[in-house]
Amino acid sequence: MGNALLQLINIRQAYGAQGVIHDLSLTLQQGQIGCLLGPSGCGKTTALRCIAGFEPVSAGEILLNGVCVSSSGHLVPPERRQIGMVFQDYALFPHLDVAANIGFGLHRLTKNEREQRVEEMLHVVHLVSVAKKYPHELSGGQQQRVALARALAPKPALLLLDEPFSNLDVSLRERLSMEVREILKQQKITAILVTHDQAEAFAIADEIGVMSHGAMQQWDTAFNLYHHPANRFVADFIGQGVFVTGTVKNPQQVEIELGLIAGEIPPHCAPGDRVEVLLRPDDVVHDDASPLQAAIVSKAFRGAEILYTLRLAGGARILALVPSHHDHPIGEKIGIKLETHHLVVFPQSLP
Repeated sequence: MGNALLQLINIRQAYGAQGVIHDLSLTLQQGQIGCLLGPSGCGKTTALRCIAGFEPVSAGEILLNGVCVSSSGHLVPPERRQIGMVFQDYALFPHLDVAANIGFGLHRLTKNEREQRVEEMLHVVHLVSVAKKYPHELSGGQQQRVALARALAPKPALLLLDEPFSNLDVSLRERLSMEVREILKQQKITAILVTHDQAEAFAIADEIGVMSHGAMQQWDTAFNLYHHPANRFVADFIGQGVFVTGTVKNPQQVEIELGLIAGEIPPHCAPGDRVEVLLRPDDVVHDDASPLQAAIVSKAFRGAEILYTLRLAGGARILALVPSHHDHPIGEKIGIKLETHHLVVFPQSLP
């Protein structure tokens, strides 16, 4: 199994008769960063609270370093789990300066050891210059880094981050999520993050679990979630794309309006079956020389690229990501060709 630091084995959690988490399993190796990603109300924060020990589980087991910390009728309290937490609202102490906030959980150390550890953490999160400032004097990004340093100071076995960047603006969120990943990797910290923001999940995590209605839909790398989604929900939730109908020609090919696509067809799809094929914006390439034409319905300027919504002759709509110097007006027809490297096919869903 390698060195599994955290294992959730078929855990369930319910409030009364209301099931919140159903048979959730995942394994996080030592030094890995995991993420629970999903829409609001999918159970990801409850799962995090179960890992922390704030919520009991009604079935299954949670293991930390191979030791059971939660099962039905058994709950190791949060303070004995060696877990650090960073919350959405940072929860900094307003009456303590930055250094005192970071040193707050280090009461077991001598004064000298505590000062040394605080100094070390100030360097790690690049806040040496504001050590004597108070939380209200800091920017949102600085406050977030103080919260991170405070959680890391006691050297937790596992760090939990609950929507840690949701109060920050988008550009800061992106920069900080990359910074946080660097810090965690440099400190060799095993961590699990909860977010509904894919960009954040992709920027930070090694493994991402997409959740829906309290169940794990797929636990995988960002690349595989995007290119090899396990089901329709993951395909719809991750990235952008549209489903177009097609017909299975043989075990290796599907025909859609744009032509034949080769790839792996699911074993339960037989020749002649109607299927739905996922086309990502990067599968459709603008090519003036192509005889295939599509009309521009709408467009979104993205800086380096334009995301075009195109209508095919048969009425189906697809997306195409095109370098932004190809700026075409709405209504114009442009030449396109398919460049699919990963065929994603699902049986046609019943109406």
